[in-house]
Amino acid sequence: MSFQILRTVPTNRIPPNPHTLYVLDSSFNPPTLSHLQIAFDALHSHTGSTPCRLLLLLATQNADKAPKPTTFEQRLAMMTLMAENLVQSLSRTSAQSNEDNIAVDIGVTKYPFFVDKSAVISSSGLYLFPEMPVEQVHLVGFDTLIRVLDPKYYPSHTLAPLDELFTHHRLRVVYRTDDGWGGRQEQDAYLHGLREGKMEAEGGKREWAEKITFVEGTNKEGARRAQQK
Repeated sequence: MSFQILRTVPTNRIPPNPHTLYVLDSSFNPPTLSHLQIAFDALHSHTGSTPCRLLLLLATQNADKAPKPTTFEQRLAMMTLMAENLVQSLSRTSAQSNEDNIAVDIGVTKYPFFVDKSAVISSSGLYLFPEMPVEQVHLVGFDTLIRVLDPKYYPSHTLAPLDELFTHHRLRVVYRTDDGWGGRQEQDAYLHGLREGKMEAEGGKREWAEKITFVEGTNKEGARRAQQK
């Protein structure tokens, strides 16, 4: 199956259809404090009264990484624990006014590329608000943004296939100021280059920059509480 939801947390109620679907796509080998932090910050900062949901998405194929020994069953079990801890942590956060509307789906897909994952989620018909596809917000680090905007991953080495993604959905990008990715200034300059048309020769569009938001990964205490539950 190209995309399937295996379980939803919490299990004791039926969550409302989401208006916004946050998607955290990873190998989860294993789920880390960084995963928790990215997810916690996104859900905690969700504004308005419309319901949102988080999808923890495990790809059975990866564009860059070779398979590792940890089984998918073990990863799914760890993802479930992460989801339970995350929901509990959010429910204890007084600033989260609509915690009753929060749910976490755990899903799998066979697709390794973001553009295909986004398309198959939309076409699945599993997320409607009401009777309309929800907006997906993909939660990524700056290193992943570099790969998303790398033409080598697309047919004919052009970024044109991303147009559907950026027309309907958004990326929430966490700064990566470690691992040789440069500081905030360099990463801001990368996005500025997209906005100024420096990727047009490869099929990139200036307006895509308006669908990309950079954020700090600052809420470490909230994520740490979730990890310790």
